[in-house]
Amino acid sequence: MSLSPIVETKRALRRTLRAARASWRMAALDAGHAVAGHLLPALSATPYRPGPVSAYWPMGDEFDVRPALQALFSAGWHCALPVVVAREAPLVFRAWQPGDRLVDAGFGTSVPPADAPVLVPRVLLVPLLAFDARGFRLGYGGGYYDRTLASLRRAGDVLAIGIGYAAQEIDHVPREPFDQRLDLIATERGLLHPAVA
Repeated sequence: MSLSPIVETKRALRRTLRAARASWRMAALDAGHAVAGHLLPALSATPYRPGPVSAYWPMGDEFDVRPALQALFSAGWHCALPVVVAREAPLVFRAWQPGDRLVDAGFGTSVPPADAPVLVPRVLLVPLLAFDARGFRLGYGGGYYDRTLASLRRAGDVLAIGIGYAAQEIDHVPREPFDQRLDLIATERGLLHPAVA
């Protein structure tokens, strides 16, 4: 079965961007702390504070969001990490705090154990391979965050913040009808507010 041109373009972009990510990480060693410094003041002015927030546990060369996660927890946020429960289902978010045990969930991911309480985040820190000025992201191809954001947005207001290196911005992320837009993007250089056009 042949793939659509958009799917093929996304696959090629993923290969290129994964190969480049290690160099971005080396060029921005304090990026995680810089993002934490940008995020906390911005989030303190939102109606979501100090509610449930989700992040992710980085794998490989992925942007290390743990400094922001630690800072959010210290500021009183209720932190959670995403868990894949089924291939075509939205993510579930299980509570996390510093020092909690994580378990191997396969594919290089670490998650809270099954007995950790489930939280429903109103703010999500979302990993990405690329983003554009309109707030669209290129993820890893599973569609988990798109399904999750669509589900959460049907239930109420949420704030989706893409987390990545400034070098991950590209001119145009190929998108499909189900792709969800980010509300903000946080990089080591600051916060970007997507242009809505």
